[in-house]
Amino acid sequence: MSIREIRSCALVVALLTLGTTGCNTGSNNDLNYKATINDHFKAFPACIWSQPKKFPVQAATSDDAKTEGYDALTQEGLLTRTTAEKKVLIIASKQVNNYDLSDKGRTSWTPDSSQPGYGNFCYGTREVTTIDNSTLGTNGSGAKTVSVTYHYKIANVTSWANSQEMKTAYPSIATALDANPSDTATLVMTGDHWEFVK
Repeated sequence: MSIREIRSCALVVALLTLGTTGCNTGSNNDLNYKATINDHFKAFPACIWSQPKKFPVQAATSDDAKTEGYDALTQEGLLTRTTAEKKVLIIASKQVNNYDLSDKGRTSWTPDSSQPGYGNFCYGTREVTTIDNSTLGTNGSGAKTVSVTYHYKIANVTSWANSQEMKTAYPSIATALDANPSDTATLVMTGDHWEFVK
Protein backbone atom coordinates (compact mmCIF):
# COMPACT_ATOMS: atom_id res chain seq x y z
CA MET A 1 0.00 0.00 0.00
CA SER A 2 1.42 3.35 -1.00
CA ILE A 3 1.71 6.38 1.24
CA ARG A 4 -1.02 8.02 -0.79
CA GLU A 5 -3.39 5.06 -0.20
CA ILE A 6 -2.54 5.02 3.52
CA ARG A 7 -3.31 8.73 3.75
CA SER A 8 -6.58 8.21 1.86
CA CYS A 9 -7.57 5.39 4.24
CA ALA A 10 -6.62 7.49 7.26
CA LEU A 11 -8.70 10.39 5.93
CA VAL A 12 -11.72 8.11 5.36
CA VAL A 13 -11.40 6.67 8.89
CA ALA A 14 -11.07 10.17 10.35
CA LEU A 15 -14.13 11.42 8.46
CA LEU A 16 -16.16 8.36 9.47
CA THR A 17 -15.18 8.87 13.12
CA LEU A 18 -16.04 12.57 12.94
CA GLY A 19 -19.34 11.80 11.21
CA THR A 20 -20.27 9.20 13.80
CA THR A 21 -19.38 11.53 16.65
CA GLY A 22 -21.32 14.38 15.08
CA CYS A 23 -24.46 12.27 14.66
CA ASN A 24 -24.25 10.46 17.98
CA THR A 25 -25.44 13.32 20.18
CA GLY A 26 -28.14 11.23 21.84
CA SER A 27 -26.11 10.53 24.96
CA ASN A 28 -25.20 14.22 25.31
CA ASN A 29 -28.87 15.13 24.96
CA ASP A 30 -29.77 12.39 27.45
CA LEU A 31 -27.35 13.93 29.96
CA ASN A 32 -28.97 17.33 29.45
CA TYR A 33 -32.45 15.85 29.85
CA LYS A 34 -31.39 14.06 33.04
CA ALA A 35 -29.83 17.21 34.50
CA THR A 36 -32.94 19.29 33.73
CA ILE A 37 -35.34 16.76 35.28
CA ASN A 38 -33.11 16.21 38.32
CA ASP A 39 -32.77 19.97 38.90
CA HIS A 40 -36.55 20.36 38.75
CA PHE A 41 -37.20 17.68 41.37
CA LYS A 42 -34.67 19.13 43.83
CA ALA A 43 -37.43 21.61 44.63
CA PHE A 44 -40.00 18.79 45.02
CA PRO A 45 -38.51 16.17 47.36
CA ALA A 46 -40.22 12.90 48.32
CA CYS A 47 -42.02 13.38 51.66
CA ILE A 48 -43.86 11.06 54.04
CA TRP A 49 -47.24 12.82 53.87
CA SER A 50 -49.13 13.77 50.72
CA GLN A 51 -50.27 17.00 52.44
CA PRO A 52 -48.31 19.19 54.88
CA LYS A 53 -49.04 18.77 58.61
CA LYS A 54 -48.99 21.12 61.56
CA PHE A 55 -47.44 20.27 64.92
CA PRO A 56 -48.07 19.79 67.76
CA VAL A 57 -50.72 17.11 67.20
CA GLN A 58 -52.71 14.93 69.53
CA ALA A 59 -53.84 11.33 69.01
CA ALA A 60 -55.75 8.92 71.23
CA THR A 61 -53.47 6.15 72.47
CA SER A 62 -56.11 3.65 71.31
CA ASP A 63 -55.98 4.97 67.73
CA ASP A 64 -53.22 2.75 66.29
CA ALA A 65 -53.69 4.09 62.75
CA LYS A 66 -52.63 7.56 63.89
CA THR A 67 -50.11 6.72 66.60
CA GLU A 68 -48.10 4.17 64.58
CA GLY A 69 -46.67 6.78 62.22
CA TYR A 70 -46.03 9.34 64.94
CA ASP A 71 -44.44 6.68 67.17
CA ALA A 72 -42.09 5.65 64.36
CA LEU A 73 -41.04 9.30 63.94
CA THR A 74 -40.59 9.52 67.72
CA GLN A 75 -38.39 6.41 67.66
CA GLU A 76 -36.22 8.06 64.99
CA GLY A 77 -35.87 11.10 67.24
CA LEU A 78 -37.84 13.47 64.99
CA LEU A 79 -40.78 13.92 67.39
CA THR A 80 -41.23 14.07 71.16
CA ARG A 81 -44.16 12.30 72.80
CA THR A 82 -45.94 13.07 76.07
CA THR A 83 -49.01 11.32 77.46
CA ALA A 84 -52.00 13.11 78.96
CA GLU A 85 -55.63 12.61 79.85
CA LYS A 86 -58.24 14.42 77.83
CA LYS A 87 -61.73 14.97 79.22
CA VAL A 88 -64.37 13.64 76.84
CA LEU A 89 -67.44 14.14 79.00
CA ILE A 90 -67.82 15.63 82.45
CA ILE A 91 -67.14 12.26 84.07
CA ALA A 92 -65.11 10.51 81.35
CA SER A 93 -61.61 10.93 79.93
CA LYS A 94 -59.29 9.16 77.54
CA GLN A 95 -55.53 8.71 77.23
CA VAL A 96 -53.91 10.77 74.50
CA ASN A 97 -50.39 11.23 73.15
CA ASN A 98 -49.13 14.70 72.35
CA TYR A 99 -46.50 14.82 69.58
CA ASP A 100 -44.27 17.76 68.76
CA LEU A 101 -41.11 18.38 66.74
CA SER A 102 -37.86 17.55 68.54
CA ASP A 103 -34.65 19.53 68.01
CA LYS A 104 -33.55 16.86 65.52
CA GLY A 105 -36.99 16.99 63.92
CA ARG A 106 -36.75 20.75 63.38
CA THR A 107 -33.53 20.28 61.38
CA SER A 108 -35.20 17.62 59.21
CA TRP A 109 -38.49 19.52 58.85
CA THR A 110 -39.35 21.06 55.46
CA PRO A 111 -41.64 24.05 56.13
CA ASP A 112 -44.49 24.84 53.76
CA SER A 113 -43.95 28.44 52.60
CA SER A 114 -47.64 28.81 51.67
CA GLN A 115 -48.94 27.75 55.12
CA PRO A 116 -47.05 29.07 58.16
CA GLY A 117 -46.64 26.39 60.82
CA TYR A 118 -47.15 23.53 58.35
CA GLY A 119 -44.52 21.29 56.83
CA ASN A 120 -43.40 17.76 56.09
CA PHE A 121 -40.59 15.30 56.65
CA CYS A 122 -38.89 14.80 53.30
CA TYR A 123 -36.46 11.94 52.83
CA GLY A 124 -34.94 12.11 49.33
CA THR A 125 -35.13 13.47 45.81
CA ARG A 126 -36.04 11.93 42.48
CA GLU A 127 -33.01 11.06 40.35
CA VAL A 128 -33.23 9.89 36.74
CA THR A 129 -31.60 6.49 36.18
CA THR A 130 -32.28 6.09 32.46
CA ILE A 131 -33.70 8.07 29.56
CA ASP A 132 -35.82 5.49 27.73
CA ASN A 133 -37.23 7.57 24.90
CA SER A 134 -37.24 11.16 23.69
CA THR A 135 -39.31 12.79 20.97
CA LEU A 136 -38.45 16.24 19.65
CA GLY A 137 -41.11 18.73 18.58
CA THR A 138 -42.09 22.39 18.77
CA ASN A 139 -44.68 24.21 20.84
CA GLY A 140 -47.22 26.85 19.74
CA SER A 141 -44.58 29.58 20.06
CA GLY A 142 -42.18 27.72 17.76
CA ALA A 143 -39.77 26.80 20.58
CA LYS A 144 -38.07 23.42 20.46
CA THR A 145 -39.58 20.88 22.88
CA VAL A 146 -38.84 17.30 23.83
CA SER A 147 -41.09 14.68 25.41
CA VAL A 148 -38.99 12.36 27.57
CA THR A 149 -39.84 8.96 29.05
CA TYR A 150 -37.51 7.99 31.89
CA HIS A 151 -36.95 5.70 34.89
CA TYR A 152 -35.93 7.12 38.26
CA LYS A 153 -35.06 6.25 41.84
CA ILE A 154 -35.17 8.18 45.11
CA ALA A 155 -31.62 9.35 45.88
CA ASN A 156 -29.93 11.14 48.80
CA VAL A 157 -32.16 9.19 51.20
CA THR A 158 -32.02 10.29 54.84
CA SER A 159 -30.95 7.62 57.33
CA TRP A 160 -34.19 7.76 59.34
CA ALA A 161 -36.28 6.85 56.28
CA ASN A 162 -34.44 3.53 55.89
CA SER A 163 -35.49 2.08 59.26
CA GLN A 164 -37.87 -0.87 59.23
CA GLU A 165 -40.22 0.95 61.63
CA MET A 166 -40.57 3.87 59.23
CA LYS A 167 -41.13 1.59 56.24
CA THR A 168 -43.82 -0.31 58.18
CA ALA A 169 -45.56 2.83 59.44
CA TYR A 170 -45.28 4.57 56.06
CA PRO A 171 -45.52 1.89 53.32
CA SER A 172 -45.16 4.61 50.67
CA ILE A 173 -41.52 5.03 51.76
CA ALA A 174 -40.80 1.33 51.25
CA THR A 175 -42.50 1.43 47.85
CA ALA A 176 -40.61 4.55 46.78
CA LEU A 177 -37.21 3.25 47.86
CA ASP A 178 -37.59 -0.27 46.47
CA ALA A 179 -39.14 0.65 43.12
CA ASN A 180 -37.66 1.82 39.83
CA PRO A 181 -40.73 3.57 38.37
CA SER A 182 -41.04 5.41 35.08
CA ASP A 183 -42.51 8.79 34.27
CA THR A 184 -42.68 11.31 31.44
CA ALA A 185 -41.57 14.94 31.23
CA THR A 186 -41.90 17.73 28.71
CA LEU A 187 -38.93 20.06 28.35
CA VAL A 188 -38.68 23.27 26.34
CA MET A 189 -35.54 24.90 24.95
CA THR A 190 -35.14 28.35 26.51
CA GLY A 191 -32.16 30.23 25.15
CA ASP A 192 -29.39 27.63 25.19
CA HIS A 193 -30.76 25.23 27.83
CA TRP A 194 -33.70 22.95 28.51
CA GLU A 195 -36.39 23.87 31.06
CA PHE A 196 -38.87 21.53 32.72
CA VAL A 197 -42.48 22.28 31.73
CA LYS A 198 -44.42 19.32 33.15
